[in-house]
Amino acid sequence: MSGRRAAAREQGLRHALGLGLSIGVLGLVVGLALVLVVVPKLSGSTPLTVLTSSMEPALPPGTLLVVRPVETADVRVGDVMTYQIESGRPEVISHRVTEVVSSTDGSTAFVTKGDNNDAADESPVRPEQVRGVLWYSVPWVGYVNQAVNGHARGWIVPLLAVALFAYAGYMIVAGLLQRRRDRRRPSRGRREAGRSVP
Repeated sequence: MSGRRAAAREQGLRHALGLGLSIGVLGLVVGLALVLVVVPKLSGSTPLTVLTSSMEPALPPGTLLVVRPVETADVRVGDVMTYQIESGRPEVISHRVTEVVSSTDGSTAFVTKGDNNDAADESPVRPEQVRGVLWYSVPWVGYVNQAVNGHARGWIVPLLAVALFAYAGYMIVAGLLQRRRDRRRPSRGRREAGRSVP
């Protein structure tokens, strides 16, 4: 195999790998956007990140939880419920409902417990504390959610935007340079047509 053919084959392989990587990265970004932003927004759900080991092994730290709002009458034993630690405060816990307690006055409360905890949570959860139940979870993606929606959002989003624009610029320049090289390289047919026969 001539050096020119080997170089062309290597260049074709690099192009195919670059294209495959580009499609993979694009698919990953679109998938994360759907999981982190689009689906929760359309359904009125809230994406949260598991920060402690209280729900291991089912929901280890770093897991993304998408919590959908429900009527408290629809909460069942076995549901993973997200509730405010204190009514009206933003801090929440996501633990499994182990018991639904009805009082004589008609009120309802929920006994919750972390799967990895030895004892139930200290106080029963009142209906006004309930924020929803687990709809779906994705392992490890919670760290991405926390980075995008947390304190680091101020610098991560612009950094990602700059990186995407730089990548797009690189792909455009590489395509233009390749096109210029292809135009300069005479095709085999043109070279053979120019030869004279003795």
